[in-house]
Amino acid sequence: MLGLDVGEARIGLAASDPTGTLCTPLEALVRTSFDEDIARLKALAAKHDVACIVVGLPVSMDGSRGTQARSVLAFSRHLRDEVDVPVHTWDERLSTAEAEARLREAGVQPSRDKGRVDSTAAALILESYLAAHRQTGRRPVNRSNE
Repeated sequence: MLGLDVGEARIGLAASDPTGTLCTPLEALVRTSFDEDIARLKALAAKHDVACIVVGLPVSMDGSRGTQARSVLAFSRHLRDEVDVPVHTWDERLSTAEAEARLREAGVQPSRDKGRVDSTAAALILESYLAAHRQTGRRPVNRSNE
């Protein structure tokens, strides 16, 4: 599976192993244009032979959706139209803060490498999705209520 943390400047990327047990951050993509970003993700999904793409949805703490969430939903819909695998959104609340904390614990300064933060957040989003999948034994219900 491929996990995405879609931001305005970059798209954090993470991939799971074939068993869905481990999630590894990949190098973040620097955003260029909407169509080029989709094309690069499509190629990446094909290269890694992914079965599914999980896109973090930036829902507010109160559950509402702001401008960024609406932008990510539009991006996800377009990506869904372009790839041959399912695309799911998943509530990403606090993933960036947790990613920064994990990187600090590992001795990395998050402020120096935003792409690494974004890809670590993508790994956390994918881990959360997979953990919910393991708990229920089936594809998790979309916590973001898309």
